[in-house]
Amino acid sequence: MKRFALLLLCTAAIRVQGANPPAGEALESIIERVNVQADSARREQIIDNEWVAVGIRKEGTICRDRSRLYEGKPSFRFTLGREDNTLQGYAQGETKGRAELSYCYATAADFATADAKEYDAAQRMKTVYHRGKGICAQGSKWRYRFAVYIPSELSREVTTIFAQWHGMPDRTLTTAPDGTVRQLTAVEFLAMEDTTVIKKDIVHTAVEKADKRGRTIRAAGEPTGWKVEQGGYPPLAFGFSGGWFYIKANSDRRWFTDKTDRCNANPETAKVLRAVTSEFKASTIAYKEPFEAFPKDCWVTFEVTIDWTRYGGEAETIERMGRLDVRMMREGAPERRIVDDAPILIGRNDDEGYYFKYGIYRVGNSTEPVSYNLAGYEQQELK
Repeated sequence: MKRFALLLLCTAAIRVQGANPPAGEALESIIERVNVQADSARREQIIDNEWVAVGIRKEGTICRDRSRLYEGKPSFRFTLGREDNTLQGYAQGETKGRAELSYCYATAADFATADAKEYDAAQRMKTVYHRGKGICAQGSKWRYRFAVYIPSELSREVTTIFAQWHGMPDRTLTTAPDGTVRQLTAVEFLAMEDTTVIKKDIVHTAVEKADKRGRTIRAAGEPTGWKVEQGGYPPLAFGFSGGWFYIKANSDRRWFTDKTDRCNANPETAKVLRAVTSEFKASTIAYKEPFEAFPKDCWVTFEVTIDWTRYGGEAETIERMGRLDVRMMREGAPERRIVDDAPILIGRNDDEGYYFKYGIYRVGNSTEPVSYNLAGYEQQELK
């Protein structure tokens, strides 16, 4: 009954982004979305001068919530129903759902000194956001802060990431049919893209087909043997899975990501701070506790300090170990230091660094309804 009442509230209160909701309406729906890799953000798409929304474009999935304040300011409510998985999952046949706010994005101002061809190239290479705000460089040290409000109605069966730091792969890094890793120039990449179809990390021959309206389109034919860098698991994630709250750190020292290597610690079975490893990757559950123990119906604030691992680029070495410290706070309870400045492998061997997102990233083919609030994000570089 409580979950049904929550759904009614969200449905009744949703509003178009930018409109002023009448007095008494708690939720303002944010419906604009930005593909941060391939497009710059327009002024009307930027939220509170800090965020852009990514994921499913549906009213009620991301709302500004004036009924649940954090430090006197509205928070953001994120909601996904059973039918809201719109993305292909990691494994064949799996689905996943996304409704998140991204702290990293570029605007037209970031391309003010560039010509139209340069922006077009960035769109095609999906590196538009590399020119934007919110990026934390590989090997740097940062302090982050954010808060989450988990309602008691949330099912322990959810499989969701509510906060993650994401890598920034460069698709000009490629693997040739003979297995050689090659960093293409922008000109070389665009020439390949002109004559092929790239789907995720696989480059296909281009074939002409007729669409449903009879128009001739370019479609994917046979794989050419070339692959492009697409990235992998998030270097750090906070979430719920299998009845656990967990914090997971991932590391990949390989220059070109091997997406067939599914080195990924399971929160249900992995031991805390005992890395699961393959030749190039490490995946570590930095902390976990039963879902039932996680505080509900109150704001839980995390302060996270990350000294990102430094990698050796083409040499595929670890130049410096990373470190992770996490403090967990809620009103009326003592602060808990749940990860104590632990040495840990955390990051990716990319030229670019990382950026923060929070919201719902529902994975593992889960369709369990999810709804919770997030707020209070800050990031600060430490020297």
